[in-house]
Amino acid sequence: QYMIEILQIDHVVLRTNDTDAMIRFYRDVLGCVIERELPAEKGLIQLRAGNALIDLVPVDSEMGRQGGGPPDMNRPNVDHICLQIAPCKESDITAWLDKHNISHGGFEQRYGAQAVGPSIYLTDPDGNTVELRNRM
Repeated sequence: QYMIEILQIDHVVLRTNDTDAMIRFYRDVLGCVIERELPAEKGLIQLRAGNALIDLVPVDSEMGRQGGGPPDMNRPNVDHICLQIAPCKESDITAWLDKHNISHGGFEQRYGAQAVGPSIYLTDPDGNTVELRNRM
């Protein structure tokens, strides 16, 4: 019987009010390196954190507006977490999620810590978005 095997965290997406301050913190203080940026209107800066990525998304960008109002101390700023899972057939993953009545989207090719690969979005019981990345 199939069971999802989590290998590691792939990336965490943080929504931000102050991109420059976040870059200074993660790059200049913690030593992460900017790996990839999308145009400002799209809104995504990806920093390498060891084997994983920390994605910064300005709240006023196309991607950031999808998360609602700006974050503050009473409203979280984590957009989603991405977990790398052991290689397996996409149909096995969707069948497993369906068996457990977990709603999900379809697989799409997305950029992650290990380059572009297939991933699927689902929601945990508290409404947090979780991305499962099928490690290739």
